[in-house]
Amino acid sequence: MQGMSFAQRMKDFNRNLHLTAALPPNVGVLNPFGENKLALSCADAFYDKYYSDNKKRWPILGINPGRFGAGLTGVPFTDFKRLQQVCGIETGGASSHEPSSEFIYCMIAAMGGVDVFYKHFYINSICPLGFIILKSNGKWMNYNYYDDKALYAAVKAFIIQSIQQQIALGLYTEECFCLGKKNTAYLSVLNEEFHFFKTITELPHPRFIVQYKRKEMNAFIDVYVEKLSKRM
Repeated sequence: MQGMSFAQRMKDFNRNLHLTAALPPNVGVLNPFGENKLALSCADAFYDKYYSDNKKRWPILGINPGRFGAGLTGVPFTDFKRLQQVCGIETGGASSHEPSSEFIYCMIAAMGGVDVFYKHFYINSICPLGFIILKSNGKWMNYNYYDDKALYAAVKAFIIQSIQQQIALGLYTEECFCLGKKNTAYLSVLNEEFHFFKTITELPHPRFIVQYKRKEMNAFIDVYVEKLSKRM
């Protein structure tokens, strides 16, 4: 890994994401890099564009990828709409809209835009692979790693390893920004044991903001900017 750029390390990380643990019934793994060649090419282009250096970044960790954001594009909290229109990454005509991505890119714009933001910050998830569950109506739905105690028990070792590997990409460990109250609670427990980060700062989850507090979105952007700008 010595001598490799952040982008090269990140691309290698994505290509080696595999989960072999036995999951609870009706729960599947969402691995965009193993199932979708477009996601891999989009993610490669994204990291080559914004991370082709050896600068360290401040971590911002969400829960796990969803079906319409990173689950399709391979880029955390980035749907095809934002990937093409804001990041300038070719998507092969693919299109998707994900509410969390909408908030994140409004926030990034408020912090000076993608070129400035990604020089300082790294966004991913505590669990970099996502999950889906088959509901009684026959439809697959997003599932969080903490939604089921059996699922969390099955993937806990993978989560611990993934956090350690992400830190090794080139992340600062003095502070980690964690998205979502419950997500922060789980990371805090792990952090007490493994000492990943000196401080964990909770930020409201973008999905919660867009779904339940849309009228207050600008105020939440201000909260993000106030906390994140101290690390720029």
